[in-house]
Amino acid sequence: MTAKIAVSLPDHLVEEARAAVAAGRAGSVSAYVAEALTEKSRRRTLSEVLDEMDAELGAPGAAAMGRAARVLDAL
Repeated sequence: MTAKIAVSLPDHLVEEARAAVAAGRAGSVSAYVAEALTEKSRRRTLSEVLDEMDAELGAPGAAAMGRAARVLDAL
């Protein structure tokens, strides 16, 4: 089920959404916005999971953060 709503967006975001549709990266402006909201929701959820892990196990130490940074830099 979907709901039709009206939202106000800055001009540059509307232009970005329309450009994505024109380039074939989205089927419609609505699809583009829905995908963006889904990604935002997933990030928040991941952040909540990581916060829970930190609360249960403790935050990663400096050594672990350094290793992670090196791995990510290598990608």
